[in-house]
Amino acid sequence: MNYYNEVENLIKKNEINKGVRALQDNSDTLYTYWNIGRLIVDAQGGEKRAKYGDGLIKEWGCKLSEKYGKRYDARTLERARSLYLQFPISGSLNPKLTWTHYRYILSIKNPNERNYYINRAVLNNLSVRDLKTEIKNKSFDRLSYADKENIEIISDTNNTSLSIKDMIKDPIILKIDDETKELNEAAIHKYIISLLEDKFLELGTGFALVGHEYKIVVESTTYHIDLLFFNTELDSYIVVEVKSRSLKPQDIGQLDFYVNYVENNIKKDYHNKTIGILIVKRNNRYIIEYTTSNDIYVTTYMLT
Repeated sequence: MNYYNEVENLIKKNEINKGVRALQDNSDTLYTYWNIGRLIVDAQGGEKRAKYGDGLIKEWGCKLSEKYGKRYDARTLERARSLYLQFPISGSLNPKLTWTHYRYILSIKNPNERNYYINRAVLNNLSVRDLKTEIKNKSFDRLSYADKENIEIISDTNNTSLSIKDMIKDPIILKIDDETKELNEAAIHKYIISLLEDKFLELGTGFALVGHEYKIVVESTTYHIDLLFFNTELDSYIVVEVKSRSLKPQDIGQLDFYVNYVENNIKKDYHNKTIGILIVKRNNRYIIEYTTSNDIYVTTYMLT
């Protein structure tokens, strides 16, 4: 087999198809690069040798970039090879993501971290720009509860699904103007609500706002839940309380009270158990060990 000719034929087909496609960077392009990577690995003598044999890539990159432009230079061929080596089964690629999405994911060496960002991009319909921001903000590193060693790519063919533990980050990043030195609780509420316009990525996937300062009445006394959400991925209500100070033991009791109220008075029988999230200025994590609830989580926020 003349591997170079096979690679060039794939590129010719891809370039021709670009003229008739409405989307220039769709799944056809992704699978074209995957097949290019597969042919390169085969031409280099298999996976073990492919990691070290760069002479062929340099030679082919020069020829192809002269004919078809710099987008087929040696660096691109290296990425195509990396795509195949990291995803040797084509079915593990998600057609909802583009070649450009995968270009940024390929630089991540940890497979669990790669899977996490693929899931984030697919579930939240992230643009390439959004994905770059997630990676830059170290979303994976800030996961505080999830089992980071066993993250599988979510697909229609497996039963993997998200839990609240896969969503919570520590710290949550709040972006504010440089002139602002302090944030009170009302300002944090307003900011978190504004995050809904950006898919609420800092707290997770599938959040829908039910109410801000949500009023409840217990034995003629009125209380206000800071933020009440319903999460479509988890099929459960999420109670969020915000404190512009460090965590105090009574905060857990207050949140537990609100969670129990929602659980007993708002949640339907077919919904999953209500979850509480407490956002505080400084995380005295050991206090959480003394709560009797397994469905209350504490995280912190960081100003940037």
